[in-house]
Amino acid sequence: MTAEHDRRTPAGGRPVIAAPSPARAIPFWSAAEIDASISETLAHVGRHGVLAYPTETVYGFGGSADQDGVDALVRLKGRPPGKPFLLLIAGSEMIGRLGLHLAGAAAALAARFWPGPLTLVLPGGERRVPDRLRGPEGGVAVRWTPHQGLTRMIRAYGEPITSTSANRPGVPPASSAGEIVAQWGDAIGRGVLRVLDGGRLEASAPSTVVDCTGRRMRVIRPGAISADALRDSVPDLIGDA
Repeated sequence: MTAEHDRRTPAGGRPVIAAPSPARAIPFWSAAEIDASISETLAHVGRHGVLAYPTETVYGFGGSADQDGVDALVRLKGRPPGKPFLLLIAGSEMIGRLGLHLAGAAAALAARFWPGPLTLVLPGGERRVPDRLRGPEGGVAVRWTPHQGLTRMIRAYGEPITSTSANRPGVPPASSAGEIVAQWGDAIGRGVLRVLDGGRLEASAPSTVVDCTGRRMRVIRPGAISADALRDSVPDLIGDA
């Protein structure tokens, strides 16, 4: 979608400039809608555009995980330094291609809870992952989303995409595409943002975040998966969730 005006000249009259097309979201609910959306969605990501998409929790913003894609996401979201984005994957092989390390206890958690609402902060990826994706503990946050439509899109893309909540500072994360269209219509009209409409999402807990960069794994954000459930796989886990 572009913000260009359509210029027409009626017979015997002066040129009329039509209003730009209103901002809208792309249907992303049924299998047919998801398949129909993928080609242009991948082209948009390839141009380092930003996507808004449904996840298993709330709507997110994201795009390509290279420097240009991350910079575009920073400009749209206005996120301050020191607050990294995470990566969404659709298969553990995507982790290895980035040079991230998923082994030992971290691999045990991934085998038990992925795809699902568990984010693992993994070491590695030096010189292959933009610094803006690396948190203060030195790792990169990764989640294998269970959202079927998003998983289909990521698999078609073949690489991880970035992710952050779809909201302005101080505003709750969006639970519907309509909220994003209402707040970010200008970015949609300029072709910077493409919104995938997966319907209204039910309120749910955020993903549990576990730091896997130290000698012992540590819960750094409580969420949908409890510490007791995590300790079934990693008994010496630190922290509560």
